[in-house]
Amino acid sequence: MSIEYATLKLIHVTCVVASYTLFFVRGVSMLRDSPLLRAPWIRVAPHVIDTVLLGSAIALAVMLRQYPLAVGWLTAKLLALLCYIGLGMIALRFGRTRAGRLLAWLAAQCVFFYIVAVALTRNPLPWLSPG
Repeated sequence: MSIEYATLKLIHVTCVVASYTLFFVRGVSMLRDSPLLRAPWIRVAPHVIDTVLLGSAIALAVMLRQYPLAVGWLTAKLLALLCYIGLGMIALRFGRTRAGRLLAWLAAQCVFFYIVAVALTRNPLPWLSPG
């Protein structure tokens, strides 16, 4: 494993953890009607982190020569990412009711953990991966 790959992967994984942590905090804040949601840093930080996350993901795919639509597990991650983003938008912005926002927030977390499982197993059906 090269130093460049290891560094890029560390950046990617760190951004995954930071992105999820902020999503979780923003969701709890939304459910509690917390003024934290109006703080400038909480509105900007997720965009910065997610941009670095996406950039590192693209760089890793290029470095490994594994691309969505050509590699099944990456295709699954990409489709799940689009679902996660959509659910996150409903949860934090566009949900009409508190119950709808809560449901979208919980569903987004399920999708997030599916994405992590796919990444760890490199299998689009990670629950079928051999132990």
